Amino acid sequence: MVSDKEQLRDISSMGLKTVIAELPPTSSGMSLTASICKKITVQLIGALGKQTDVSIQLEALDILSDMLARLGGALVDFHSSILSSLLPQLTSSRLAVRKRSIIALGNLVPSCSHALFSQLMEHLLAELSCGPPTSNTRTYIQCLANASQQGGHRVGEHLEKMVPKVVKLCSVEDDELREYCFQAFEAFIRRCPKEMSPHIDTVIKICLTYITYDPNYNYDADDSAMETEDGDDEEQESDDEYSDDDDMSWKVRRSSVKCLEAVVSSRRDLLPDLYASVCPVLVGRFKEREENVRTDIFLAFVALLRQTRPLPGSQVPSVVKALHKQLREKSMKSRQGCFSLLSELAGVLPGAMGEHLPVIVPGIVYSLYDKSASSNMKIETLSFLHILLCSHTPDVFHPHFKVILPPVVHCVNDPFYKITSEALLVMQQMVKVMRPLDTPSSFDTKPYVKDIFSSTLKRLQATDIDQEVKERAISCMGHIVSHLGDQLGADLQPTLQILLERLKNEITRLTAVKTLTTVAQSFLKIDLRPILPESIPIMATFLRKNQRALRLGSLAALNMIVTNYSDSGALCSILNFFQAVVATKSTNLSFSDLMKALTAPYYGTKSTELPLHRQSYYSVAKCVAALSSVCPKETSGMVTNLIQEAKSTKSSESVRILSLLCLGEVGRSVNLGGHKELKAVIMDSFSSPSEEVKSAASCALGNICVGSLEEYLPFLLKEISSQPKRQYLLLHSLKEVISASLPESLKAHMESIWALLFKNCECAEEGTRNVVAECLGKLTLVHPSDLLPRLKKQLSSASPHARSTVVTAVKFTIVDQPMPIDSILKGCIGDFLKTLQDPDLNVRRVALVMFNSAAHNKPSLIRMLLPKVLPHLYNETQIRKDLIREVEMGPFKHTVDDGLDVRKAAFECMYTLLDSCLDCLDIFEFLSHLEEGLKDHYDIRMLTFIMLARLSTLCPAAVEQRLDRLVEPLRATCTTKVKAGSVKQEFEKQEELRRSAMRAVAALLAISEVGKSPIMAEFANQIRSNTEMASIFDSVQGDPIPGVTQPMDTS
Repeated sequence: MVSDKEQLRDISSMGLKTVIAELPPTSSGMSLTASICKKITVQLIGALGKQTDVSIQLEALDILSDMLARLGGALVDFHSSILSSLLPQLTSSRLAVRKRSIIALGNLVPSCSHALFSQLMEHLLAELSCGPPTSNTRTYIQCLANASQQGGHRVGEHLEKMVPKVVKLCSVEDDELREYCFQAFEAFIRRCPKEMSPHIDTVIKICLTYITYDPNYNYDADDSAMETEDGDDEEQESDDEYSDDDDMSWKVRRSSVKCLEAVVSSRRDLLPDLYASVCPVLVGRFKEREENVRTDIFLAFVALLRQTRPLPGSQVPSVVKALHKQLREKSMKSRQGCFSLLSELAGVLPGAMGEHLPVIVPGIVYSLYDKSASSNMKIETLSFLHILLCSHTPDVFHPHFKVILPPVVHCVNDPFYKITSEALLVMQQMVKVMRPLDTPSSFDTKPYVKDIFSSTLKRLQATDIDQEVKERAISCMGHIVSHLGDQLGADLQPTLQILLERLKNEITRLTAVKTLTTVAQSFLKIDLRPILPESIPIMATFLRKNQRALRLGSLAALNMIVTNYSDSGALCSILNFFQAVVATKSTNLSFSDLMKALTAPYYGTKSTELPLHRQSYYSVAKCVAALSSVCPKETSGMVTNLIQEAKSTKSSESVRILSLLCLGEVGRSVNLGGHKELKAVIMDSFSSPSEEVKSAASCALGNICVGSLEEYLPFLLKEISSQPKRQYLLLHSLKEVISASLPESLKAHMESIWALLFKNCECAEEGTRNVVAECLGKLTLVHPSDLLPRLKKQLSSASPHARSTVVTAVKFTIVDQPMPIDSILKGCIGDFLKTLQDPDLNVRRVALVMFNSAAHNKPSLIRMLLPKVLPHLYNETQIRKDLIREVEMGPFKHTVDDGLDVRKAAFECMYTLLDSCLDCLDIFEFLSHLEEGLKDHYDIRMLTFIMLARLSTLCPAAVEQRLDRLVEPLRATCTTKVKAGSVKQEFEKQEELRRSAMRAVAALLAISEVGKSPIMAEFANQIRSNTEMASIFDSVQGDPIPGVTQPMDTS
């Protein structure tokens, strides 16, 4: 390679590059790799010293750069000498040498030691401090930017010295230098967002100054010219209006925009200020003349929109005004950027563009009909139209249907499958907009049905098309049938037959199942009878298939068909059947015959027979109640018999359970106050040795009380007060009464129930307190405006048990459905959350459980309170030594951690917040507390491993910065072995812990930059070199991370 002959140099260089590319990076080949690298590196360093031949230097730098990028860890012994040989090249007279040296230094940084990295930074700082800027200053700033990009969080400790120097250099009249300065700022912000906090305002101010830096162009004159135009600017070629090959100012503007994008992406906490200062400037720069810069401005604005906080509505008109003319430009790159930006805007502010559709729709139609438009252009346009349709109310589109539909139909018939697929998705949404199922509409759909149906049918019938198009065509036709089936006439049944054929096809069956579910739930009650006899058995066989999605989809479809194409659900159908049969008074089907048939299995159960399922008792009890409702004359005698069966000591346990449940179901709708013996029989059943009988008696008493409120509720309340040993079961009966009774009927008894519950809220038994809390919560839901303030007053109780009961009661008022209490609770939930500071440990625990429930079911209740609540939440994640004690168990000592349950509750809250309130969290603070959990108890470690895996996907940049602190706890878990002689459960727990840790490691390695970290590379090699660890790592590859596809309810 150091030959004077160019041909030999080229061949040998290619050979060396091929060798380096093929060297094994894994531990199995490390000795070979290290040996070869050692030989090559020594000679490469020597070649760099050949100042006479630049071509040799360039080849040496190229090969060295490749080695450092791919095998940096194998060259640790040479890092110092490599750095010493590369630094002098930064002052080379040849630009190519300087650039390749910068790349090589950048590739050295990820794998070099902390001391060596500091040496490089100090060298660059020293050079930048030497007098006024020179031609080499550009090189040093460029090297600083590249090293910072590769160095990650290690740059943080040098920022205080570096940032002022870079700020000062921005004022030098050198466009290329300014570009490199902004690249350095971007690297600082992306790698160390928190450490850049003191300087962020300065950087934003400089960026906003130079984003408009265009000294050779007058935008004001251009704006004036545009205002005098007649609006038809299709023939303009804006890209050719101005051209100057020597003008480098566009690079300054572009780099400043990219720096702003980095600020927006990494500093979510500054969003209100960014919307006020950065947003208007970006909108004002949509007129940028350079296409590449304009594209980056769009991307920066999209980054602002993606931060999940709503954009101020007042900005929408200015955004649309700045973009609508560009939607019809010839430049496809600009149009794609416009549609991408508008798509994000529609997602952030649903409905905000409704009034602007008259100026947006022409741009959509133009791009869909444009013959010169690329496939990506049309797909981007269709994607935007789909988002627009999904995010706005149907009525705003109805005036534009005549214009929008033809180009969409045209795209459905496009020969390119990706365009067809996207167009079918748009068509499906258009059908839903034409005739929405959830709101009444007067829009006349008839003129459009034929075009929509025929274009979709053509794709549905085709068998030689792409799989994605097949699935979209099936789904789209399902929506057409669901929304417009009554207008299809003779075409309906042949279409359903095609869907049946797709159900039989293994490739399309899952989509067909989902489509049949859509059709079955239509309010049009589409006649599916011709295909049900064949489709139901097919879907029943799908329930035995391995594909989970197919099983769940088939179950949902069958459930929808049974619900909508029979009288009602299965049990309701049976009840109706029995009522109808007994009403006919047919021979052998009388009331007594049916009663005997229903209850016989419970009377004749033998020990050799299979036990009856518990749910069957409740179902039969409902059937008995249904029979009694149509034969009121038989009810009294039947109730008397049931009382005797429940009372008799000769009755088997199954008969007593059934009798009590039947009495409850009958008593729910019939007043049983006339049966004086009933109360005593039920109360005696509470003394049964069988827990099942006790539970049935509790359920029966609650149901009977619902039907005889005036007589039985006072009795129930009296028994709760006088029977402390039966209190738990009696409170369950009261809970049934509160849940099932009408609010009006409870009003007269509200005060007595409330007083009784608070009398028992200090009970020593936690189980009883929990039932009291549930009763209080359900009662509060009945009259929230009156009872929630009274519940709040009880927070001042001196009893910790009473305070914990009140907080738990609030948890039961938070359900996942909208409730009248929500608006009232939002105003006072902060007072209940103050119990996170309660001196009692158990009160803090239940407060965390309540907070978790709110974060999971109704995050809107707590989002605004997070700045005050999070410090107290994080405080509960700490291990407290004063809560750890030793308990003597015979000759052994056992450690008990009384704070464990509270910490578990706190980490469960953190897990839930990742799902519902990620945008409100300071991720670095969150990670600091998660790090502690990685070293905690088994249950907490399991949870924090899952959280770490999720954060690797959600916030990879933040996780990457903390990598050095995250790896060691993972390594400790993966390498720990259970002591010999431990019980089987200990081995199983440790095995599951290691698997969970390995999933977290796999998620970390999926982050693109993580592989360059020396500590992570070392750990990865350690895993691969250990057969046992490698086996676990391989087995968890592809495992789903819990909570990534669906949230885990830890409440």
